[in-house]
Amino acid sequence: MSPRASLPGADELFRATSPGGRPEAARISAEPQAVEAPEPEARTAAARPRRSRGGERSSTGRERHEEKITVYVSAGELVDLERARLTLRAEHGIAVDRGRIVREALSVLLADLDGKAGESILVRRLADL
Repeated sequence: MSPRASLPGADELFRATSPGGRPEAARISAEPQAVEAPEPEARTAAARPRRSRGGERSSTGRERHEEKITVYVSAGELVDLERARLTLRAEHGIAVDRGRIVREALSVLLADLDGKAGESILVRRLADL
């Protein structure tokens, strides 16, 4: 028995998987390509809040998110959030992560603020601080 393991060669590891020959990833050129910036209308449309048919906000749901914020919560708030996640899963059959719950809650609060302005729950709660 040989002391060295027999491993596949580069040709085997990087073989073409598409019928037309080499895969798209293998056709990368050494020259940098210019990347066009999106048109101003596209940038502003992406920055606008999403609206559903009834004019209410809708959360972004399950998609890749490019923007990130850090929110600090107390231990009790984190336990409550995790309890809500587990309740959604156990009692309602909805498997979501904590980020999705937070995005949905944010969507609901912002829709309430848009619709009720000074009478929204967000204004009332923050005014009590």
